[in-house]
Amino acid sequence: MDDDNITPATRQSSVLDLHREGRRHRRRASIRSNQEPSERTRLLDVGDNRRGYTSVPGTPRPRLSRHQSSTTPKTLRPSRAGSFTSRLTKALTSYDTKSRRDEPYLDDRVWYDQFTSTDWINDTIKDAYRVKALRARKDIRGRLYAWFDGAQGWILVAIIGFVVACIAFFVDVTENVLFDYKDGYCTNGWYYSKKKCCLSEDCWYSSIHAKTSTNGKTANEFCPMWTKWSQAITGSETPVEYIDYMAYVVSTVILATLSSLLTMTTRTVLPGSLNIHTVDEDLSQINNVDAPKSSAAHKAPASAPVSYYSAAGSGVAEVKVILSGFVLHGYLGLKTLVVKTFALILSVSSGLSLGKEGPYVHIATCVGNIACRLFSKYNHNDAKRREMLSASAASGVAVAFGAPIGGVLFSLEEVSYYFPAKTLFRTFFCCIVAALSLKFLNPYGTSKIVLFEVRYVTDWHIFELFVFILLGIIGGIYGALFIKASKFWATTFRKYKLVKNHPVMELSFVALITGLVSYWNRYSRLAVSELLFELASPCTANPSENSGLCPKPDEIPATIVYLLIALALKSVLTVVTFGTKVPAGVYVPTMVIGGIMGHTVGLAVEYAYYIFPDSALFASCGVGSSPSKCVVPGVYAMVCAGAVMCGVTRLSVALAVILFELTGSLDHVLPFSLAVLVSKWTADALEPLSIYDLLTDLNSYPYLDTKMKPVFSSQLGDITPRVRPERVIDISESSLVQASELRMKLGILQAAGELDGGLPVVRDGVLVGLIPAPDLEFALDGLHGDEDELCLMSPRDDYSISSDEDQSIKDPTDFTPFIDPAPVALERHSPMDLVYECFAKLGLRYLCVLRDGQYAGVIHKKVFVKYLKEVHEGRAS
Repeated sequence: MDDDNITPATRQSSVLDLHREGRRHRRRASIRSNQEPSERTRLLDVGDNRRGYTSVPGTPRPRLSRHQSSTTPKTLRPSRAGSFTSRLTKALTSYDTKSRRDEPYLDDRVWYDQFTSTDWINDTIKDAYRVKALRARKDIRGRLYAWFDGAQGWILVAIIGFVVACIAFFVDVTENVLFDYKDGYCTNGWYYSKKKCCLSEDCWYSSIHAKTSTNGKTANEFCPMWTKWSQAITGSETPVEYIDYMAYVVSTVILATLSSLLTMTTRTVLPGSLNIHTVDEDLSQINNVDAPKSSAAHKAPASAPVSYYSAAGSGVAEVKVILSGFVLHGYLGLKTLVVKTFALILSVSSGLSLGKEGPYVHIATCVGNIACRLFSKYNHNDAKRREMLSASAASGVAVAFGAPIGGVLFSLEEVSYYFPAKTLFRTFFCCIVAALSLKFLNPYGTSKIVLFEVRYVTDWHIFELFVFILLGIIGGIYGALFIKASKFWATTFRKYKLVKNHPVMELSFVALITGLVSYWNRYSRLAVSELLFELASPCTANPSENSGLCPKPDEIPATIVYLLIALALKSVLTVVTFGTKVPAGVYVPTMVIGGIMGHTVGLAVEYAYYIFPDSALFASCGVGSSPSKCVVPGVYAMVCAGAVMCGVTRLSVALAVILFELTGSLDHVLPFSLAVLVSKWTADALEPLSIYDLLTDLNSYPYLDTKMKPVFSSQLGDITPRVRPERVIDISESSLVQASELRMKLGILQAAGELDGGLPVVRDGVLVGLIPAPDLEFALDGLHGDEDELCLMSPRDDYSISSDEDQSIKDPTDFTPFIDPAPVALERHSPMDLVYECFAKLGLRYLCVLRDGQYAGVIHKKVFVKYLKEVHEGRAS
C-alpha cells in the first residue's frame, strides 16, 4: 500500500496495534518469568504483579505526598495487615471478576486526596457492583456472607454508640472532679467531686441537720469533709477569702493553659492556594474574605500558608462539611480524638464560658470514622462511611443532651448531607445504644444522662403565651447580636500580631479575666451545666426540696439585679472565649445566657402576680392559687434558653425535641416550639447566617447548601470558562500522549486549586471521556519517573483485550481504565436550576458542558458554589 493512500485513522490504528502488541509481549514475558502456566493453572493465579487499587473514574488517591514519581512500586501499594473481617470476607466469598466491565468496581479503591470532594456517583456504583457480586452467590457460604454483610452496619453503630457513651462518662466524671479542685479537695478521697464528697456517709448526718448557714447557703453546701485551699494552707477551720480567690484564679489559668497547650499539638499547615482561612472557628479572617477580589493586594495573602488546630473549637462546622463529601485527612483521626477528649476535660473544668456538647459531636464522629476501619465495606467506600458518620454525630448529641430522638433530628437537620431511609433507622439505634449505655454508667449518680435534666408537673396558662412569644423575639435578637459581636471581637482584638501569633497567650489572658470577674458572682462561677439546672428547675412548696432559684417575694428585685449582672458577665465571656484555641462548644453557654434572661423575665412575672393577684391577666391561675402553680420561672428559663440557642445555631425541629426530652413535659412542647419558631424568624431577619454557616462560608468550602435555593436568571453557558488547550487532552491525532505533557496539564489544574477536578479527553472536538486529576496523578506516579513514556488515553470503548492472560498483568502506561467514558454533561443552554439539581442531588464534583454536541468546557463544584454566593449577595444575575 502506498503512503499516499494511508489515512490518519489507518495510521493511528497501526500505532495502537503496535503499542498493544508490545504490551502483550511484555506481559507474556513477565508471566513466563514468574511461573509456567499449565492447563490446571487458574487464571487469577497467573502472575504476582496484580495491583491492589482500582482503575475507575474518580478514584481517590492513597495517603501519599504529591510528586511520588521517585517512589518504588512497593511504596505505592497500601501495606495493610488483613483484619479479621477481611479474612472472613475472603473466606466466605469469591467474586467473579471475569467481566472486564465489572472488575474495576470490585477491587479495593485507594484513598481520596486531601481537600478533595467525594465522588458520590462512583462510590454508589462501586457499592452496587459489590452487592451484585454478593447476591450472585446462591450457596450456603454466599448466604452467610450476605447475612454478615447486612449485619455489619448494625454491629458498627452499636459499637459506636457504646464507645461514645464510655467517652462521655469519662469526660463527665473527670471534669467534675477537676472543676471542684479550684475550690478545694475532699478529705475522704482526692478523686471525689464536691457533690460526691458531701453525700458520703461521714457528711450525711451533717447535711441533713444543717438547713441553712448564717450567710444563707443551702444545706448541700455545708460539707465538713470538703476542705478549702485556704483551710489547707493556713490550718484554720475558718476559710480565708482572698486565699481561696487567688487559688481559684490560678487554677483557672493553669487548667485553661494546659488545655490550649494540648490543643496546639494538633497543628496542621494548609497551603494558601486552597483558600481555606480557618478550620478551628477563628473569625479573624473575615475581612480578608470580604475584601475586593480584583485587587492585587488581595491575591498576595492568598498564597500564604494557614495553620489550624483540629482539636480546637467544637468541630460542628467541619463535621458538616465532611459529611457533605469534603475530605479533611486527620480531622477525624485517632490523635484528634485523644487530644480533644483530654483537652476538653481541662477546658471545661477551668470554668471558661464554654460547653462540651458541641465537641461531643466531633468526638463521636471521630469514633465513627475509626470504627469504620473494622469493615472494608465502610473503610473503602467514602459514601458508605459517611452514613456511619451521620449516625456517629447523632450519638454525640444523644449523650450531650440525653436526647436520642433529638440526636437523630440534629443529624438530619444540621450536619448530614446524604441521609437515606436505612441510615435514619440505624442512626436511631445508635442514639438509643449511646443513651442507654450512659444511663447505666450513671456519671452523676442521679440516674440522669445529663446534669440539667428537669421535670415540670404544672401546665402553662393562656397569658403566658404572649410572654413566650416575647422570649422568642428576645432570643432571636440576642442570637443575631451574638454572631455580630463574635465577628467584631475576632476582627479587632485578634487582628493584633501579638494575639494572632500567640494563641496560648490569648487563651491564658481570657482565663485570667474569667477567673478574676466570675469568682464574686455565684451564677457566673458555677459550671454551665449546673447553672442551667438551677435556672430551669421548678420551685416547690417545701423549701428544703428546692434545687433551683426560688427567692422570697421581697428578695425578687435583688435576685433580678444579681441575675442581670451574671447575664452581662456570661455574655461578654462567651463572646471572647468563642474562637480560642481550646475545645469549646457554644450550645450550652448560649442556653445558659437564655436561661438567665428567661428566669429574670419569669421572676418579673411572678413578682407582678404577688403585687396584683386579682388582676384579670392572671384570672386563668384561679383564685387563691400559689405563685408556684401560676408562674414557674424555670419554664421561662428553658423556653428562652432554646430561643437563644436557636438564634445562634438556627436549629429548629431538633432543638424543640431536645428541649422536650430534657424536660419530659409534653404540655410544654407548644411553648418550646413557638419560641424556637419566633426566634428563628427574628434571627434570620437580622443575620441570615448561623454561627456555623458563617464559618463554612468563610472557608470557601465546596459546600452546597440545599436549604436555600436562589432564583436564577442565567444559563449554564454564562458561567462556563473558555476552553484552554492546556486543560484539555486532545487525542485527535493519536491516543498516545507523553507523560511529561500530562504532568504539565495536571500541574496547571492543581495550581488552580482544583485538586479533585478533571481533564476532558477530546477527539475532533467531541468529548469522549474525562480523567479525574487524582487518578491521573496516581497513574503518573506509577511510571516511576519515566516522563518520556507514551501513555494510552483511548476511551474504554476503543480498548479491548482479547486474551485472558492480559487480565492478570496491567501495563502502567495504559491510562484507559482511569478514564470515565461517560462523564455527566449538559448543553450550555441548560437552565441553572437543572445545574443546581445535578450538583445538589447527584453530588457531582464537576460538570461537563457541551455546545451542539461539541465540548465547550467544565464547571467545577467550587466555581458553582462561588457563583451561588455571588447570586445570593446580589453580585451576579
